[in-house]
Amino acid sequence: MTVGFRVLPRTRQVSAEQVERFRALPVANISDSMARMAAAGAALRPMHRGGVLAGPALTVKCRPGDNLMLHYAMDIAAPGDVLVVDAGGDLTNAMIGELMTTYAEHKGLGGFVINGAIRDSRAIAEHSLPVYAAGVTHRGPYKDGPGEVNVAVAINGMVIEPGDLIIGDEDGLLCVPFAELEAVYAKAKAKSDAEHAQLAAIAAGRSDRRWVIEALRARQCLLPEGPVAV
Repeated sequence: MTVGFRVLPRTRQVSAEQVERFRALPVANISDSMARMAAAGAALRPMHRGGVLAGPALTVKCRPGDNLMLHYAMDIAAPGDVLVVDAGGDLTNAMIGELMTTYAEHKGLGGFVINGAIRDSRAIAEHSLPVYAAGVTHRGPYKDGPGEVNVAVAINGMVIEPGDLIIGDEDGLLCVPFAELEAVYAKAKAKSDAEHAQLAAIAAGRSDRRWVIEALRARQCLLPEGPVAV
């Protein structure tokens, strides 16, 4: 086996039904339900017109500035797959542009996560295919390799295994590990429901703010004497 230049099979992946359930939840609620310990970093921003990114990860590890293995991954990807590309965060050369995103859209792929740069940013911004990237440059990529497909990759400390759930909205990206999907979903759904109840209470003038003063007192904060509004 050639480590560094290989294509491995993907042995498990999140189901279409699980993807759709998570798609309805804000990434912030999912993140809170994972103890706020997972993130791809603030540099990876949505470059597309708008809409949620959600799907099973097809991971690609590329030599910075070279997208040969990404082209192969696109050819074997199934509809709904999200191509998660670890290009080392390098912004010297773009990993994808309009031609590749148009091809991906035609195939029905779920989108791209590029830990690197893109080009043809205006064209990408005019389309709804989700694309997250760390930057933009006009300089194109090389196509020599090496690289790996369906291996574990890490983006700013967030580890992504093939088949994990990738989800992104305007706030950023998150990976939910395959083995933790149901537990995370249950917590995130409860968190989302609780926030909707809070929003309804605020709109009705029934917002309960007692937790603020209680938190200060529990931490022995020095407070002014006399009545304190709760």
